This record gives sequence, C-alpha cells and structure tokens, in this order.
Amino acid sequence: MQSGIDMARVNYGSAIREAFVYLLDRYPKVFVIGQGLWAKWYVGNSMTDLDKFYGTERIMDSPVSELACTGAAVGASLCGYRPIVVHPRMDFMLYAMDAIVNQAAKWSHMVGGQAHPAVTIRGIINRGGEQGAQHSQALHAWFAHIPGLRVVMPATPQDARDLLIASVLCDDPVLYLDDRWLYELEEDLPPVVECPLEQEGSRVVSRGDDVTLVGAGYSAWLCREAAAALQQRSISAEVIDLRVLNPLDVSTVIQSVEKTGRLCVVDGSWSSCGLAGEVIARVSETLSPRKLLGAPVRITLPDAPAPTSGFLEKLYYPTLDTIMETVARLVIREGVHAKAVD
Repeated sequence: MQSGIDMARVNYGSAIREAFVYLLDRYPKVFVIGQGLWAKWYVGNSMTDLDKFYGTERIMDSPVSELACTGAAVGASLCGYRPIVVHPRMDFMLYAMDAIVNQAAKWSHMVGGQAHPAVTIRGIINRGGEQGAQHSQALHAWFAHIPGLRVVMPATPQDARDLLIASVLCDDPVLYLDDRWLYELEEDLPPVVECPLEQEGSRVVSRGDDVTLVGAGYSAWLCREAAAALQQRSISAEVIDLRVLNPLDVSTVIQSVEKTGRLCVVDGSWSSCGLAGEVIARVSETLSPRKLLGAPVRITLPDAPAPTSGFLEKLYYPTLDTIMETVARLVIREGVHAKAVD
C-alpha cells in the first residue's frame, strides 16, 4: 500500500460500478442503456442498484434489441451526450454491428472530424459453465480490426475502473470489453485520476529476463499467474498487459523481446487472423531474427467453436498449466542462459 494515499480494496466487478458512479455523479451527459441493467444475473455486481440511485431515465433497461439501443446511443452521442451501451453477452452484440462498425467508427472520418460519436460500447465476455458455442465468444480481434474504433480490454480492477472512465470521456467511439472470469479478482484501488485514453497503452506488469509473456484481459491475468509460478522453476518471465487493442502499440513488447529473446502470446480467442498472430507479426517485422533465441509461440483456443460439455471445456481453454508447459519447452529447448546475438 502506498503511503499517504487512501486505498480501498474492491473486486473487478465493483470497480466497474465505481467507474459508473464516478461518471454519473460528475457528468450529466452520461447515461447507460442496455439489456438487464437492473439484474445481477446479466451484469453481475457491476451495476448493483444504480437505477435506484440515478433513476431509470439514466440507467435505461432496454428491450431485447441490440441494434436499436446501440443505434439510439450512437445518435445521442452525435447530439452531445456520452452514452454507455451495455451488452451482457458480446456474442449478441453482433446484432449491432452496423451501428458499431458502419456508423460509430466511420462518422468522424466521413465528416472531416466535425462530429465525434463519443459512445462507449461495453461488451461482456462470458465463457465456461457449459454455455456453449453461442454464449462463449471473445471477439475482440474483430473489433480491433476496425479503424476509428478504439478497443480496450482491462485485466485488473483498477483498469476496469479507470479505462471505463477514460473510454467514456474520450471523444471517439470505444469498445470496452470486460470479462466475467475476472469479476472476483481483488485489488487495492487509489482514488481516481483521470487520464486521457489516448495516453493509455500496453504496460509491463512483471519484470523478467528469460521470456516475454503477452496477453490482454483474462489472458493477461493468466500470464501474471504463470510468471509467478515459473519463478519456482528458475524461469524469469516478463509480463506485458496490452490493455488497449486498437490502436495497438507493441513498442513495449518489442523492447521486452529485445531483452529476453523469447516471446509467448496468450489469447482467449482463435489463432487465425487473431490478436496473438498480430503481436507476433509486428515483433517479427521489427526485430532481426538474430535477436530471437527461438521462434515466437502463441497459445490460443483450438480451431473449433466452444463446447457445451464441462469436461471438454477443461481441454478447450488455455490454463495456467498450458502456459507454464509451453514456456518451459520454449526456454529449455533454447537454453535458459543463451544470449541473443547483436
């Protein structure tokens, strides 16, 4: 705990709620719209009783029409409001693709910067629990592909709070993706310090010398856990949390790989045209092969939709053991004390 700074211990879900409270208290043009906003079953503890404190005119539980509520929010943003659209399952956010990809992401470009749809679209990632292929997708790479749409993916309670605040105060449309598998993760939070989203990017969260581990969202948390466990095997892993996927800045990753010579990227989605491949491509385009002690590796989902069987889910999703075994093979194969050639 930092001396002289008041800290409060909260979990990831409560940290999101703190961001809503901060924004709704201070910015009258902020409102929230989406499905299930008054029900814990939909949004966990991230919006508990906000409708009672701020009224249903600012916390609007919408009918089941993802496109309608997202389109309304985009329109409101062009009229000076700062709406937050909540999609409790990002799988069904796909019904709103036109409003997100063809409208919000394009407006500023098409009118020469004379209009700014300052809309934040919150998509919640759900997996596990035998929910099956239509309720378990993390589609962040799709949206990170779109120019004009900022994409953030918080992995810690503090980022869950602070990146939501930064997203809503940004004049650009932002896709904010939070992960239910992180909702119980706890952290001591300092008071809010507003930071422009344009200044946010990837961050080294754990120092190491033997291998660089990279992830975003839940995958970044897995990387941190793996780095701590790998210490017991005398493997020193540096962990980088990407945090912002579009625009994607991998300069921190490149600097780390220059030092470690090895790269492992973990992503909770598929390999083909995915985030892990993009990170590896950018590193490979920048660094000479002589800087690398081994070929970069990626840990992703199998090339198949999510299973419904709980037994198969244990095989489907990357785990702490998956990362540790992959990194151990990468490091031991090349020799943990080998040095890259300048």
